[in-house]
Amino acid sequence: MASNAGITTDASTGERYIPSSVRADGSKRREIKVRPGYKPPEDVELYRNRAAAAWKTRGKGGVPGAEAPNSEDDKSTQASGTAASNKNAKRRDAKRRAKESETTEATGEKKGTESENWRAPAAKKESPEEAAAEPVDAEAEKEKKARNLKKKLRQANELREKKLKGEALLPEQFEKVIKIQELIQQLDVLGFDQNGDKKQKV
Repeated sequence: MASNAGITTDASTGERYIPSSVRADGSKRREIKVRPGYKPPEDVELYRNRAAAAWKTRGKGGVPGAEAPNSEDDKSTQASGTAASNKNAKRRDAKRRAKESETTEATGEKKGTESENWRAPAAKKESPEEAAAEPVDAEAEKEKKARNLKKKLRQANELREKKLKGEALLPEQFEKVIKIQELIQQLDVLGFDQNGDKKQKV
């Protein structure tokens, strides 16, 4: 059997040689004898560091030490369910449970699963004052979002100025510059101009 370098060993004599071959133009290469003990670089085994190999393949396998899924159902759920979708599913489940407990409280029935919902927030009865205070909170929330967007827009504009001056930007900084128009649109939706000032109603 030939080695990586193409060296074959004669079974009867034990001599090592590179067999003759034919070039592309049709001429023949002669057989080359290899001196005993010589090992070409192609045949030298490379040292493989397990830690380095694991670092290169990180993210491709599962979590180290975690058990592999046993059933086909587990495999399908693991493949389809990302962390975000699992989190959202848990939230939906908690909301559904809270709604069920509210309906049972309203009808006066007592369910056996009430002890499961001890974490669910108790249903609040809104007073007229709280109902009036809600729109103010929505307005404050809008202003808070607008301040945040204004800050991001200011940073993006500063980075754009740097870029125009010829300074090199990092990839994440370049992404911020790209999003300038998007930030202006978000401010517009909230009713603010690109300076972050509230638009005057006409």
